[in-house]
Amino acid sequence: MVKLFVAEPESAALVQALSGALVATCRITFAEVRSAIARRERESPLASQAWAQARQQFADDWGLMQLVEVQQPVVRRAADYVDAFGLRAYDAVQLAAAALLAEGLNEPLLFRAFDVRLNRAARLLGLSLPDQAPC
Repeated sequence: MVKLFVAEPESAALVQALSGALVATCRITFAEVRSAIARRERESPLASQAWAQARQQFADDWGLMQLVEVQQPVVRRAADYVDAFGLRAYDAVQLAAAALLAEGLNEPLLFRAFDVRLNRAARLLGLSLPDQAPC
């Protein structure tokens, strides 16, 4: 999600790919994205105006996203994914939220991540990934 608000490799392609798409994410993404922007600001404080703009754009776009709440079914499944796939806790929560959301849809859910381990786990769970997803 950070790539949508901070210029990184693949940012432009991601913005283009998601243009007009419904974006769903887990509620914890708010803290994750703000944490990533804050870390970049600590590493590059001279660009403080850019970081403020990234925070504002993210806050503006947050209301446009479909949110998946972190409730017990998500957390339980995430714990299973931590064990099964060796994922970090928040990555497992994001994957569990996506898997549960996909189960309730009548159309395919396209899972997007830039982490190899997370994408491999998503593929094993039967989630669709973009052709260029790092695996």
